Amino acid sequence: MRGQSGSHLRFLGRLDRYVVAHFIGSYGTALFLVVGLYLVLDMANNAGEYLRSGDEGTAASGGDLLHYYLMQIPFLFLQVAPFVTLLAGLFTVNRLLKKNEVTAVLASGVSARRMLMPIFVIGCMLSLGMFMLRETLVETLADQRDRLSWKLSEGDQPRVYSDVVVHDLLGSLVFLEQFWPGDEEGSAPFAEGVVAIVAEADDYVRIDAKRATWNGTDWDLQNGQKQILGDMAATEDVSTLVGFDLYPELALTYRRARAEPLELSFAEVERLVRREPDDTAFRTLWHYHLTFPLANLILLLVGLPMLFNYERGGGSERLVVGGILCIFYFAMDFVFRNLGINGGLSPLLAAWAPVLAFGSLGLVLFEGMRS
Repeated sequence: MRGQSGSHLRFLGRLDRYVVAHFIGSYGTALFLVVGLYLVLDMANNAGEYLRSGDEGTAASGGDLLHYYLMQIPFLFLQVAPFVTLLAGLFTVNRLLKKNEVTAVLASGVSARRMLMPIFVIGCMLSLGMFMLRETLVETLADQRDRLSWKLSEGDQPRVYSDVVVHDLLGSLVFLEQFWPGDEEGSAPFAEGVVAIVAEADDYVRIDAKRATWNGTDWDLQNGQKQILGDMAATEDVSTLVGFDLYPELALTYRRARAEPLELSFAEVERLVRREPDDTAFRTLWHYHLTFPLANLILLLVGLPMLFNYERGGGSERLVVGGILCIFYFAMDFVFRNLGINGGLSPLLAAWAPVLAFGSLGLVLFEGMRS
């Protein structure tokens, strides 16, 4: 490190490239361990069930199963990415400590904070990348993954969801007792048991229909009846659901918001917040999608300085410290997030409290690190 000591160390010089190379290798190892462990456990529990023959002799193929798990990986990654980043950082620093390379770097006049800087830069990039991945892939892959999941669990039965409720920007709502997204080629989405409460001028009207079929721009109604609320006598036949912003993809978004809210993209959550601004669950998710990617950086900021306090210990002790740290963060994140979704805390506090608490701790530990 001669000639690159102190504050004059060139960024992305030999030391930075050395640390980055170790981190990238460690990240690949950590990602393989976490994702591989999940896939093995899930397949052990569910693969036999997925591949069993259905009531009509139909069964998913091994190709369907492989395709499903490949589609599941991005969603799994978005749930565990901060944990993978922390593990990669722990593996990297543990290796540097184990080989006494930290001592050599410090002796050359380079501070520990400067040595770790490329890891924190990568942590920032991973936070941004995690947000962008959610926005670019989730909406594209979510419905394809759900189709495969249905096929694995239900065979060739048409995909159908029950009790889907959709709101629009004007406060109207539609209830779909049964909703078929129309997976088969050439099959249009349709719903049965349709009840809509639609705002029209100064009145609200109720529209009931036995069936609604999507024609590409509107919903064609079968046995549609329109009635002004409060006026039991005034009813008329209607053939199209008008005055309501409802399209099949939005119905699927509302279904996923109920079944898998953490898998929504930020853009989807924003659309839901505009439609239901008083819904604490959606407001909490809006903040959460901004704060959770920051955990890539925050866990590094807390975990890496703590390793220097265990420099004389073995690698296992250092990794245990990091694991405990990760458990505490995710436990706090889980508790506060659910309190916000259920209305026990304000959405702002529920989403930002873990980030602010661990971020403050990380700054204190980072500033107090031996240099």
